[in-house]
Amino acid sequence: MTQEKEIILAVETSCDETAVAILRDGRELLSNLVFSQIKIHQQFGGVVPEIAARKHLEQVNLLISLALEEAGLTFPQLSALAVTYGPGLVGALLIGVSTVKALAYSLNLPLLGVNHMEGHLYANWLGQEQITFPLVGLIVSGGHTSLIEMRGHGEYLLLGQTQDDAVGEAYDKVARAMGLGYPGGPLLDALAREGNGEALSLPRAWLGEGSFDFSFSGLKTAVLNYLNRASLKGEAVNQADLAASFQASVVEVLVEKTIRVARKKGLPTVLMAGGVSANSSLREQMRKRCEQEGLRLYYPPVEFCTDNAAMIACAAHYRYLKGERADWYLNAIPQLRL
Repeated sequence: MTQEKEIILAVETSCDETAVAILRDGRELLSNLVFSQIKIHQQFGGVVPEIAARKHLEQVNLLISLALEEAGLTFPQLSALAVTYGPGLVGALLIGVSTVKALAYSLNLPLLGVNHMEGHLYANWLGQEQITFPLVGLIVSGGHTSLIEMRGHGEYLLLGQTQDDAVGEAYDKVARAMGLGYPGGPLLDALAREGNGEALSLPRAWLGEGSFDFSFSGLKTAVLNYLNRASLKGEAVNQADLAASFQASVVEVLVEKTIRVARKKGLPTVLMAGGVSANSSLREQMRKRCEQEGLRLYYPPVEFCTDNAAMIACAAHYRYLKGERADWYLNAIPQLRL
């Protein structure tokens, strides 16, 4: 008899995207739906937690139904249900966790809880060749900037993290100060391609010898001070040069600290993950440095860099294979660590 294939339905509601995906055997994506709230939050210049939670409540059950319809499946054909339970906005997380727990209980299906940052890392396994361990993972997003060592599936060692702003948060704040809008990352990246990254001398925060931590608050403040001085003096600001110089500072620190970790720890593979891993300059510079150092580099397709449920399903797949299951006490943990 042929063994039935494993099918996992996953839900992601950690911030402002309501996402549902169905994954077969950890690789075959049967459905991947995302309802984005970007246009809703643009008028506020950032995510409003209460509004995000309300929109998740409106969309999550509809997306689950649509995902099953797209995949041509019914609930009894699922092997397990997975959900992001942290980190993230507590109200947003609770919508996903409560919905999936209720479904798992009523359908008598295994329940799997997934760390959102873990999901970002596992976006690299979607449609990729087999990735081998050990490796260093650089997680860069609106809420996180971390360097993680992985020596196997589900085995994580935190090597460094931001001491203040996450890199995506810094992008959003600088973009807002420059009057570009929200979300700032893609807008600054596009503008930076038109400018000179050496036009302005902006700080790089190395944080001392041997540190793998990050800090972007000083860089953000330097940009704000530059804009304020220009305004007071009535001087014109070359927006493209400012964007390029800001991005050059960010990318250099991210890339060099990742390379230093790989060299010091003897890790032959680099993974990038999170929304900022879609940044064109970061991809280009990391690729160049990894080639120089003889390191393998992976990063997800752009559609899997931002929040999605396919990555949550992929991470859940490896937990499912190890026999891990969540209990009915699974709850939202907004400050969940990896």
